[in-house]
Amino acid sequence: MGKKKINEPVNEQGDSASKIEAIKNLIFGENIEQYDSEFTTLKKDIAKKKELLENYIDEVRNELMQSIDSLSTDVNIRITDLEDAVNAKTEALTEEKVDRKELGKLLINLGEKISAK
Repeated sequence: MGKKKINEPVNEQGDSASKIEAIKNLIFGENIEQYDSEFTTLKKDIAKKKELLENYIDEVRNELMQSIDSLSTDVNIRITDLEDAVNAKTEALTEEKVDRKELGKLLINLGEKISAK
């Protein structure tokens, strides 16, 4: 009987990698290089399109931010105009408002004039 060496390293990873390569070659055969080339081309195309989309997203984001700033400025201007209009109307009402005492005096004078005639 032969003795087994206890401390002999087993190269299972190398064996499993070579088995996977063998299975891959059996399934795909010579076309594997063509598939790899096509996958590489697809990866490059996807990366290029991703970059284009990211650039487009950045452009749209910048345009939106400018539109929001413009809208914010427009809203602030309109609010200021409305505040000015409200203040003007308030001042006009204050000037037109008749004091109760003054109204009472006017009514007494009117009553006296009516009774005098």
